[in-house]
Amino acid sequence: MARAGNKIIQAKLVLLGDMGTGKTSLVLRFVKGQFFDHQEPTIGAAFFTQILSLSEATVKFDIWDTAGQERYHSLAPMYYRGAAAAVVVYDISSTDTFTRAKKWVQELQRQGNLSLVLALVANKCDLEAKREVENEEGEQFAQDNGMFFLETSAKTAQNINELFHEIAKRLARACPSKPPGVNLINETRDRRRKSFCCLG
Repeated sequence: MARAGNKIIQAKLVLLGDMGTGKTSLVLRFVKGQFFDHQEPTIGAAFFTQILSLSEATVKFDIWDTAGQERYHSLAPMYYRGAAAAVVVYDISSTDTFTRAKKWVQELQRQGNLSLVLALVANKCDLEAKREVENEEGEQFAQDNGMFFLETSAKTAQNINELFHEIAKRLARACPSKPPGVNLINETRDRRRKSFCCLG
């Protein structure tokens, strides 16, 4: 619920990363508080919405969860274009997914907007025994690329809410300068129904 007199920010957020890194599980845990051991792979992209109320603003997230399979890669720009925030996800138990995450970051830096809020997320930290990517590696890469870094577990819910709260706080701070992908909405006008049209 939006707080009285609070500014409302509508922000497009995109999740990128290899197949099987847990992008959909992260979103489902945040939006619905759910986790499934066997999550079907996303086809194309899935769309979710969620509202976070902070003391400084109410952030309405339009979340695009993109498919990780290579054959959908060419569709990705359609989803991250105009985004206010991007979450690049890898799996701590797979070095390959970390290598791929680095490539996503480079692609975003080349084509994304300059005020994009970028998060690097090391997911599946409940698989500590199978860890292939050390915490320090992820942290260092994030630091070198102006991102913030978190280790999460969609399974145990570790750091899931913290991730989206941190993004919301950064968007609220950036809001006076109105970065691309962020819309300040008049609260009364916002009560009208909004419809979304997406390409199939």
